[in-house]
Amino acid sequence: MKKVLITGGGGFVGKALVHQLRVRDIQCLVVGRHLYPELETLGVTCRQGDIRDRGFMRECCRGMDTVFHVAAMAGIWGRWRDYYAINVLGTENVLAGCRAEGVSHLIYTSTPSVVFNSRSICNGDEQLPYTDRFLCHYARSKVMAEQVILAASDQTLRTCAIRPHLVWGPGDPHLIPRILDRGRKGQLRQVGAGRNLVDISYVDNVAYAHLLAADNLAGVGTASGQAYFISQGEPVNLWQWIGDLFSRLDIAPLRSKISYPAAYGVGALLEGVFRLAGWQKEPRMTRFLAQQLAKSHYFSIARARRDLGYQPLVSTEQGMERLLASLVTK
Repeated sequence: MKKVLITGGGGFVGKALVHQLRVRDIQCLVVGRHLYPELETLGVTCRQGDIRDRGFMRECCRGMDTVFHVAAMAGIWGRWRDYYAINVLGTENVLAGCRAEGVSHLIYTSTPSVVFNSRSICNGDEQLPYTDRFLCHYARSKVMAEQVILAASDQTLRTCAIRPHLVWGPGDPHLIPRILDRGRKGQLRQVGAGRNLVDISYVDNVAYAHLLAADNLAGVGTASGQAYFISQGEPVNLWQWIGDLFSRLDIAPLRSKISYPAAYGVGALLEGVFRLAGWQKEPRMTRFLAQQLAKSHYFSIARARRDLGYQPLVSTEQGMERLLASLVTK
């Protein structure tokens, strides 16, 4: 890698990736919805634009040897046309830009949600089929985008997909702040029996996996056309992990519980009300969220270890200490 484009480089995973690329002294172009002065101080070039603009994406791909396509519309609520335009058409635009400008390697940031089928998944691997049961537009759009990316892999453009699960760490703008806000307000309730195990992925480990994938594509190429689950390598009990985080931050422990069937029913009701009312704000509970909070979902990283040489650089406990330090200094 010498010249690299990162879509969504101003986001949580994107920034971690940019920092690791700059440590290698790799020339970086970041494309995002905004300009990012903190990245420019690292010697990064930033371009403000929209991945839905095919001409713009082709311009950004010009002269690049590697593209990391991290940008996406996340979340579990919103309009299908927005998810489709950004996550599917945007991905097709990135792919078209790579083709037109002779980019050799494309690494796509995907999600384990592409295989989540409403049932618990315990130590699942990449042989799991794509789900066809969608309770949120995000999962459906990511399935479509990942399929496009992997099907495109050939001798001129090698592609692969990285599937990190529940990315967290210092600077997380989504998962951790949301958990802490609800905890401090006493609005978080344990869903289900509290025994479910889930994968989590420290952000620097996720960025590292992306770099390993790029190295593989530029070398032996065994990752070409493949998808890889990425995590800490050991699942955590979701509710114990949240409880430990609360304890260390002097947040009152969770005392309120709701059964999975009840949470699922509440989610279905709220989804119906919000759709009828035309509200864009995400409901506090949805059917997909109820499943994610109550069921186990963790995956084997054996393929990533074998093909990419992936091993988490930062342990879960080390990550927790770094996270706590960042929260205390705020």
